[in-house]
Amino acid sequence: MNRRAWLLFLLVSVLWGIPYFLIKIAIDDLSPVFVVAGRGLIAALVLLPVAAARGSLGVLRERAGTVALIAVVHIVGPFLLITYGEVHITSSLTGLLIAVEPVVIALLMSRTEPLTRVRTTGLVLGFAGVAVLVGLDVSGDRLGLLGAGMVLLAAVSYAVATMLVQRRAADIPPEALAGGTTAITAVVLAPFAVLTWPSGPVHANAWAALAALGVFCTAVALLAFYRLIALAGSNRAGLVTYVNPVVAVLLGVLLLSEPLSGSTVAGFALVVAGCWLSTRPAPAPVAAEPVPVG
Repeated sequence: MNRRAWLLFLLVSVLWGIPYFLIKIAIDDLSPVFVVAGRGLIAALVLLPVAAARGSLGVLRERAGTVALIAVVHIVGPFLLITYGEVHITSSLTGLLIAVEPVVIALLMSRTEPLTRVRTTGLVLGFAGVAVLVGLDVSGDRLGLLGAGMVLLAAVSYAVATMLVQRRAADIPPEALAGGTTAITAVVLAPFAVLTWPSGPVHANAWAALAALGVFCTAVALLAFYRLIALAGSNRAGLVTYVNPVVAVLLGVLLLSEPLSGSTVAGFALVVAGCWLSTRPAPAPVAAEPVPVG
């Protein structure tokens, strides 16, 4: 990846490590579906004016089907699964479980981007880290297993969406694609958000968390992520989920007083090792020496 791609990679890694912490704060006073709908609405209000200023809104009418499909697979589905999942598990564990996404992408992309032995080893280590987390952190806890299952299903949805963006939406301007998908999310979930409108007082920190989720962790992060896919491909872009757990764990432990167990440390170590190995470039093929004639 070039320098610009690496900068986008780091930006998305940080912005998508923060949501799990913010979601945990928001769902103290707001329902999960209200949080997802509000997050989509805020992001759309930020992104659509940008798309209009750049003259790219017309693309949404021409590619409405593709944009709607990506909205469901990349935002509506996984955002709901993650937010409801965090009702039962910690934000730290949520961030770590999302790290399974590159494994799914690598398996789905194996025909076009063959796996080297080193990258395969890295992906296996990353998946082993996820297995350690699920096996030890929520073992015997049915609601915990349900929450972990929701988050893992969200990771699979993210992987499919990442491939869809590369294959079917690479030519759509990022601001139009992000604005269209978040607007669809807000419209689809608006009736459910109204039904779950908070009946009691909502603390200021919950509203602030929702605003940050919409502006930074959705609008800005989606712009950067879609651009990263165009520059580096879906396989490498998906590896942000090997880095953002670092942010998620630190915020959960330091600010939410979530426990840092031995299984979390072991899983984290495996994920970091998998990240390092998975991002190593494949060795260049060695040119065959010409065979002397005569």
